[in-house]
Formats: sequence, structure tokens, C-alpha cells
Amino acid sequence: MRSHGIDSSLIINTFEKPRHLALVLESIAAQAGVDRRIEVIVADDGSRDETADVVAAFAASSRMPVRFTSEPHAGFRLARVRNQGARLAVGDSLLFLDGDCILPRDHVAAYLARRRPGVAHLGYCARLPEATSAALVPGRLAGVDLEALAPAGERRLLRRRFRKAWWHTLLHHPSKPRLAGGNFGVWRRDFELVNGFDERFVGWGQEDDDLGLRLRAAGVRLESILDRTCSLHVWHPTDPTATARWRDGPNVAYFMRRGRLTRCRQGLATRGIETVRWGVPASLDDTPLGRAVGAAIPVAACVGAGETCEIEIVTWPGPARFTRRAECRLVLAMPEAAIEPGLSRRADRVERVDPADVAKVLAAVG
Repeated sequence: MRSHGIDSSLIINTFEKPRHLALVLESIAAQAGVDRRIEVIVADDGSRDETADVVAAFAASSRMPVRFTSEPHAGFRLARVRNQGARLAVGDSLLFLDGDCILPRDHVAAYLARRRPGVAHLGYCARLPEATSAALVPGRLAGVDLEALAPAGERRLLRRRFRKAWWHTLLHHPSKPRLAGGNFGVWRRDFELVNGFDERFVGWGQEDDDLGLRLRAAGVRLESILDRTCSLHVWHPTDPTATARWRDGPNVAYFMRRGRLTRCRQGLATRGIETVRWGVPASLDDTPLGRAVGAAIPVAACVGAGETCEIEIVTWPGPARFTRRAECRLVLAMPEAAIEPGLSRRADRVERVDPADVAKVLAAVG
């Protein structure tokens, strides 16, 4: 349900880049054709500088609602920061933006024109050279043709990126085009359907790749909007937590896991055992491990025989095998038990667990 007449909530993540943030907010204030249709939410990762003052000064002069959320810094937690902003949002749609990317005057209007349920629109940025970025001064963007600042080479790269995205969308590619978290729009109920960003991603990278895959799994179509607009990345030194290669990131192993749940366990809400749809074998009472599983999972959370579930469990040793459609196939095995090879191959995840620890394992899986 819409609230306060707001069409879209702009969620800007930031951490200790007050100059960049001031430029971004100034570019938002200059957006054309969006009066009274948007709100601005600045989601801060615990900056210990003048970031809050920059937001307060912008809010004092803005014609649009402005809110600010921050909490003590505890490492790179971009997924959590973006979710914090989304929790405050009242718009029908969400537009996520990085706090170091300024916007051409029609950027938000382009998203508003295309937004619709069941579709996420993917943008990207043109990277401004260091000298061009240094020449940008907060309070003096008026009259600057921001689109003209993008180097010709960056424009060519964005056109190529759009063509590839268009082709991948046409072919219904299972993982492309990729969702880049610093510039994308999504219907709020679609974002809530997958429980937002997975907050188990801590450190640099992959939280946006993961969200894109889960949105696809929920039936949301991902389309590029680069034929219409892009943001402009204001140069700054590379974050010290970033890795030179994607595959070296601290979250890669978690991202590459099998058995990804469409609706993540730790996102906008923390999903306890009772909120997951479990598939369990009828033979649970036959073994101590099975009885521990039965005691940990409420009966109401278990689906009927043959029904689709989120996580299907097989206990080992035991007579049961995987028989359902499930997002995650989980084998719970006694610590010293030799697992049948065919069962291991079918499983997305194998956990060796003492019956006394079953509830802890089930709370963490997914």
C-alpha cells in the first residue's frame, strides 16, 4: 500500500565520503519532473566525520522528505546498510544509489517512467577521471552539464553493456544481466518477496549478484535501463577492502554455495526455523538424529508428503532419500557415519551434526 503519496524511495548508501555525498544530494535536488514523487533516505555505515551534518543541511533546504539512518561501524556491511534504508522506505518502488555517483537531471524520471511490478531495472555508472572529479565542487553543480562529463570511452562501454544486457534478457539467461547494487530500481514488494539483501554478506562484493539471482528465482525480470540513463562515478581511491579480482573476494565461497534460498534467512527480517518451509522424511522417529530434527522444527513449518519446500532434509543413517522439489537439499549425518555416495551427490549441503546441535545447525543453514 502506498504511503504519503511517495512513488519512489531513493536509498543512498555512504561511508565517510561527505564531499561525494554532498555532490550526489545536490544532483538529486536538481532532478527534473519528480517534485513530490520521491523521498531520499541516506543509509550510512557508521561514518565518524561530517556525513550527518551534510545530510542535515540538505534536509533543511530540500523540498522532498529526507531521512538518515546510521549505526556504529563494524566492518564493510553494505547489505545491512541498504536493508536499513529499505526498512524506512514508504515508496512503491526503491531506487538504490551509491553515495559516490552523481545523477544527470533526468535520471530519476527515467526510472519512474519504466518502473513496474515484476521488473527490476539495472543501471550502471560512467567513471569520471580524477581531474574531472576534483573540479566538481559542492554547491556549484548548477549549470554543469553532467552528462557531458562522461568520457567517450566510458560511453562506449555503457552502450556495449546495454547491448549485452538486452541480448541476455531476450535469451532469458539464468544469471545475466548482472545486478549492480549501486544503481538499480526494484518494486518494493518484489524486494520484500526475497527478503532484501542477504546480510550474511560481510566484506566487499557479491551481495548484489546474490540479490539478482534470488529476484530471478522469484520470477522478477531484470532489464537494463542504460539506453535511457546512467550515473556518474566521482573518482576516489579504491576501498582498501576491495579485491583486484572478483574471485578473490571474501564472500565468493558463500555466494557460490549450492542450495540458495530465494527468500534469504538474514535479510530485511531474520527468518527463524518456524518461518522456513521444511520437507522432512516420515521416518524421523526411527533414529536419534531424526527425533532431534522433529523436535527442532515445528509441525506447522513442515509441508506435506511430496509438496514443494524450501529445504528438504534427509538424515543419515536412515532409510529416507530426496523426493521433493526443494531449493536446498540438506543431508544431516551423524559425525562418524559413512554417507552413501549417491546421496552426497544429490545433496546441496552435507552437515555432520550431533543430535544435541541440530537446532543450531538448522538455524544457520540456507
